[in-house]
Amino acid sequence: MGQLSMWSEMSKCYLQGEAITLLEMLDAREKRVTIQQEFLQKYPTSALLSATMNIPGPVKNNEQLRLAFLTVIKELESLFPPEKIAAGKQRELKTGSEYYLALNEAPEELKRKVIEIEETHPLGRLMDLDVIYLKNHTCHSISRTELNYKPRTCFICEEEAKVCGRQRKHSIAEMQETISQLIEKGKMK
Repeated sequence: MGQLSMWSEMSKCYLQGEAITLLEMLDAREKRVTIQQEFLQKYPTSALLSATMNIPGPVKNNEQLRLAFLTVIKELESLFPPEKIAAGKQRELKTGSEYYLALNEAPEELKRKVIEIEETHPLGRLMDLDVIYLKNHTCHSISRTELNYKPRTCFICEEEAKVCGRQRKHSIAEMQETISQLIEKGKMK
């Protein structure tokens, strides 16, 4: 079996599962914002880590994706001593895994830590690790550029991810193959 054929078979394995609709994805995002607001209202002095995965295509969750997600979450949790953790919550949905962790940590410091995971962990590139905090009773998130980090790069070409996404530079099949390769590499860690 050739290299390309092997990756195609692997991406079929990793990215099989229940397809979701755009409406389901939009509903999940709306619920995620509500959960984030509830966490920050209950723990107003905390910074909130909100974690999801960047998975293009109609399948957002299956056993392989869930295991990859949990691998990164375990790594994240190891960064914080119990006394820094105010509360946590995990949700497994067909729209993807979600994880919330309220921490007694400065938002900027937390963002630096999650950027380190995004950039160095073999599966970090698959993660969307947002840091949200309350400022004047309003939810704010910290961007990478606010802390003088470069914007995230594309899975495939190392261009700025938002630019590639907006231009639809790569096919879903191409992105799914790359994601499958990242998951395989993450298993070898």
